[in-house]
This record gives sequence, structure tokens and C-alpha cells, in this order.
Amino acid sequence: MEDSAPERASGSATYTPAADHPFPDARLNHCIEHVRADTEIRAFLDAQNVNPVTRKQYNDHGTEHVEIVTDRALSLYELLKRDGVGFNGARDQGLEEADEPVIIHLAATLHDIGHIVHRDDHPYYSIPLANRLLDRLLPELGYDTNETVRMKGEILHAILCHHTAEQPLTAEAGVVRIADALDMERGRSRIPYEEGGRGINTLSSQAIKRVSLRPGEDRSVLVEIEMTDAVGVFQVDELLKAKVEGSSLEAQIRIVALNIDEESGQRLVERIEL
Repeated sequence: MEDSAPERASGSATYTPAADHPFPDARLNHCIEHVRADTEIRAFLDAQNVNPVTRKQYNDHGTEHVEIVTDRALSLYELLKRDGVGFNGARDQGLEEADEPVIIHLAATLHDIGHIVHRDDHPYYSIPLANRLLDRLLPELGYDTNETVRMKGEILHAILCHHTAEQPLTAEAGVVRIADALDMERGRSRIPYEEGGRGINTLSSQAIKRVSLRPGEDRSVLVEIEMTDAVGVFQVDELLKAKVEGSSLEAQIRIVALNIDEESGQRLVERIEL
């Protein structure tokens, strides 16, 4: 596991609050600042790493993972919105377009807090814990009782459906599900691996150098994954592809893996499209 933030590819999408966005962003940016200053949420994000990392020696599922997932979820949302892709979660509840990215941000932030109870079946433990936090947080963000109930339902749905066993019924949930799998650079894969081991999970996880999101030519989003060894395809196929399938966003996303040669600096040795 790496301590530093993952390297970003040049031109890769990242969410910047001060930039112009193809959606109303004031509520989202207020939410980001409010959550960043919330001491209880920060405590959860730190404590939720104890079971997966300290006790089971799995990959990071704490603050850094959440920061990566929230950024990639919002970046993915922005790319989809720029291409005119519709979102149904907030809309179906009679909420506003400005609530779509708030749903995504809060679901991405709280999706793994169930780890504080146990690594196993953690999405199901995340639901009651997030429910309690949202009862406090949403009114603080300015939502009335009716809006809080509806927002909470959509956020909890997205949290639950980051687990591949559950089917996302909204595009917002699909974005969170996919973003969770995009945290995979150099040992950060969501497929647990044994530290110091030489099994397929470990080798394939360590082979992923960089993940980047860009506008696609024939689809809304191009997910480009640079690998130093073709064994990295195992992570892409078993994790990312599995989470894209059934997300409701399959038609908008293209996944390309590039096998590169680090020693020679040659970027494209082999191109694998999934």
C-alpha cells in the first residue's frame, strides 16, 4: 500500500469546485466544505480502516480511499453530464438537478463506513450508520424533512449498490459503484491482496500504474488504465468490468488497458479493450 496520493495522468479528469461545470454546483460545493469540516465523519473515515487494514491486512479503505472515490465519482458524473446523459435518482424523487451530485458525493463519502463493524458484509452495516449521520447532516445542509427523507433514500441506495451483489436502480448509484472500482493504482485495488504475497491478486494489483478518466470519442467516458504487466488485466476484468456491468451506465463507458514498458518509456506495448 502506498502512503502518497496516486499519480494523475496528464489530462485526466478531476473535480475542481471553482471550475465551470455542466450542472448546478453550489449545493455540491457547500456540501464538500461542510463534510470536510465535520469531525464525526472524519473520525469514521479514520476508524473504518482498522478492521480491513490493521486486523485483516487488506487494502486501504479509509480517508485516502474515500477521497479518491469521491473525486472520481464526481469526475465521472461531470463527464456524463457534459455528454448529456440523464440521471434519474433525484428526478424520480421530485428533487432538483443540483441534488444529483450531492447524492453522489455523500454516498461516495459514506459507502465504506460499515467497515467499522466488520470487513465482511460491510455495505449492509454502512446503511444504519450512514442513516444516522444523514439525519443530522442533511438538515445542516438546508434540506427540509421531506427532502431529507428522499435524499437519504437515494444516498443509502447508492451506498448499498456499490456492492456488486446489489443492482443499482439509478445512474447516481451506478456512478458510485464504478468509482469505487477506480481506486486501483499500485496495490490500491478493491480486490484484497496479501501483503508480500505472490498470488494473482497481489501481482495484478501491483501492475496497475495509473487510472485516468477522459471524454470518449464514441462514448461519454474513456477509462484508460496503464499497466506495467498484462497480468493487471485480472484486476480490470474481475473488479472494474464487473462493477460497470449492471451499473446502467455500460453504454456510456469504454475501458481500455494499456500494457506499457517502464524501462524503455514506451507507453503503448499492447492495447486491450474490455
